[in-house]
Amino acid sequence: MKTATIPSVRVEPDFRAEVEAVLVDGETLSEFVEASVRAGVERRRVQAEFVERGLRSRDEARRTGEYVDADSALESLQRKLDAAHGQLASKRK
Repeated sequence: MKTATIPSVRVEPDFRAEVEAVLVDGETLSEFVEASVRAGVERRRVQAEFVERGLRSRDEARRTGEYVDADSALESLQRKLDAAHGQLASKRK
């Protein structure tokens, strides 16, 4: 498959210097830009999937009339968070 290029972006010299200052040893500006674009694409994909799941959940709740109380949902999430913290703490010991 033939490769393609991402259009160049004009920036102020100060910003370019700021970007170059955060490059890790051996990393090129092109590699940084590609990694940043890939991360942005992934973030938007995940965000779109999250919104889609939320809309499906909303539609299902409207269809069935079954809703989850906000306090119950928050308690469930807190239990999951507490369990994850417990697992991390036990791994560190």
